Amino acid sequence: MDYLVRFAQIHESFRIPELQALADLFGIDVGFADYSQYSPHCVVRLPDQDAARNLVSRSILTQGIYELWGTGSTYDELHADTRRRTSNLWQNYKSAPFKFEVQAFMATRSLSEQNDLITSFSYLGFKGPIKLRNPEQIFCVFEDWDWGGSAPKKIYFGRFVGGSSRSILDTYTLKKRKYLSTTSMDSELALITANLTHAAPGRLFHDPFVGTGSFLVACAHFGACTMGSDIDGRAVRGKNGRNIFTNFGQYDLVGGYLDMFVADLTHAPLRGSRFLDGIICDPPYGVREGLKVLGSRDGGSKEIKYIDGEPAHLQDHYLPPKKPYGFEAMLNDILDFAAETLVENGRLSLWMPTANDEGGGNLEIPRHACLEMISVCVQAFNKCNVPTPPGLSSCHR
Repeated sequence: MDYLVRFAQIHESFRIPELQALADLFGIDVGFADYSQYSPHCVVRLPDQDAARNLVSRSILTQGIYELWGTGSTYDELHADTRRRTSNLWQNYKSAPFKFEVQAFMATRSLSEQNDLITSFSYLGFKGPIKLRNPEQIFCVFEDWDWGGSAPKKIYFGRFVGGSSRSILDTYTLKKRKYLSTTSMDSELALITANLTHAAPGRLFHDPFVGTGSFLVACAHFGACTMGSDIDGRAVRGKNGRNIFTNFGQYDLVGGYLDMFVADLTHAPLRGSRFLDGIICDPPYGVREGLKVLGSRDGGSKEIKYIDGEPAHLQDHYLPPKKPYGFEAMLNDILDFAAETLVENGRLSLWMPTANDEGGGNLEIPRHACLEMISVCVQAFNKCNVPTPPGLSSCHR
């Protein structure tokens, strides 16, 4: 049957990849029948209502999903299609408490106009009480307008089936988080990335550029067990009694916290076998974060230094020497690491800039013989302010 997905009007290139990832995670056969990134409405084909509810239940970019009762470019077409599709269903809701809603995208409707539109559906024959709070059934008219248009270009009518997890954004907003840095990943994008990477109970996820743990908090929300590492020990240890662990505690997610350790990707003390279900990361790039790995610039070993009779490298405040690291080399190392450690069908989600800082054009998306590209999403920024909008690439083994 056809269902209508109502998207939030943000991160358009992430919408379909997130839904497809959730369909793959839950084993749902989904078909995308009608969609444009310029509209928040998407018609999908699903086996049944349970599949529809499950598909959007943990979606971040979806507001809800509706059983599609009719569609058309005019109200005459809409009513005719509604009669054709669903006349056999009306009796099921004849006495149920209900309410009607009208949502216009790129336009507004006055209350009198909304009442007239709702009245035009009187042929449905609903006799149940109108209940604006907690109704048993919600029916909604969706209008899709062109900017400045004189009439809607597409109209949908549907019955509400299930909601999404978008409401959790207020819980995880960075404005309320206890431990942050200037490069902490936006909580909405972190949750979307966790969905794309299939974070779920019984799965182990790793972030090799963990920072303040935004990605791992998102993965733990969906039930995954998480661990992370970072070349900067200060980020891992935290300050003033706040660290990554306190972020997990803030959201009662300590059960998803395995551990954090100090290391760079090229010196990770992890066994060389396939044991990770997901790798999720936003490696350093740009002006604020320089690319470095552990080691001396000349490649030679250094004498052990002592502070108060104790080797300096064994003390908490020790900062190991670092050397420059090429961006392309880092991307290749990430892919190699994923190929070596991901289980079969494990996923890697990697954020990277879409263009270089010198204006040399778009950067090529890295590939690996052992990994298959699933999706590429781009976070759009104002080009006057941000020369290198980041993009997200998802792969699986």
